[in-house]
Amino acid sequence: MLTPKFDQLVKALQILPSVGQKSAQRMAIELLSKKRSQGLALAYALEIAMNEIKECQICHSFSDDDICPICADVRRDDSQLCVVERASDVVAIEQSGAYRGRYFVLGGHLSPLDGIGADDLHMDELVALVKKSAISELILATGATVEGQTTAFFIHDALKACVDNITRLAQGIPMGGELGYVDSLTLHQALQNRAFL
Repeated sequence: MLTPKFDQLVKALQILPSVGQKSAQRMAIELLSKKRSQGLALAYALEIAMNEIKECQICHSFSDDDICPICADVRRDDSQLCVVERASDVVAIEQSGAYRGRYFVLGGHLSPLDGIGADDLHMDELVALVKKSAISELILATGATVEGQTTAFFIHDALKACVDNITRLAQGIPMGGELGYVDSLTLHQALQNRAFL
């Protein structure tokens, strides 16, 4: 600890993912030694973001306004709805450029061991949205984890009577992956989810 204020900065930086004490100390020293103006710009951007970015009233992704730009875009395909766990998943899918439909952010996944049930997520709102919309395909883009699979099965059971096509993102061997380095579960999923050329 150099000073109490330095220690406070280090502790504040440690709330970021994958930032431990040593990394936070390096960041703090870098900001204080060489990048004070950038540090002030960062502080300003954080203050604006924390006070002004909110949750979209339709999809629950991040937005500057009540309705996010994706939900407000009339060029999006209203017949497709992609259900994701977090807003970061929307960013990842959008960066792929492969999807032009709508999104719905659950706010996490089901995890009974952690005490996270359907009431802790936006499940009721998802069901209401699907029932009032003309959705022809519901894409379940939850994680390839036990919790993600459980969440996808829960949604499927809740909405199978409302939507004709409920699909799941394909899972299996990544691009550039060699079979000898792929774990058996991933290889099993790849064989189960194989596609025609």
